[in-house]
Amino acid sequence: MQDIEAEEFAALLNKPATIKLLDVREELEYHTFNVGGLNVPLGKLPVLINEEELDFSAEDTIIVICQRGLRSKTAKQILTAAGYPNVRNLNGGLLKFQRLTSK
Repeated sequence: MQDIEAEEFAALLNKPATIKLLDVREELEYHTFNVGGLNVPLGKLPVLINEEELDFSAEDTIIVICQRGLRSKTAKQILTAAGYPNVRNLNGGLLKFQRLTSK
């Protein structure tokens, strides 16, 4: 599934029922600034998938976010390989999103 740009992401945040957010930053980063969603640090993601502890279904559209878009790109690959076909990465991460929304 195609990645998502900050502009489209900002519009989707107003429609939370249509997406699932997965923030793969570390807990401290998440508590410093977040836009909601489930916080699972990237290093813990494979364990939660293997233990089937994620509250996502294969039908859900999952948007994976991090600071710059690099960890979330890796998380997208992990989720896709685990059978979640509707995963999108926030290009440029939350930094790009913050620059957009602070204008």
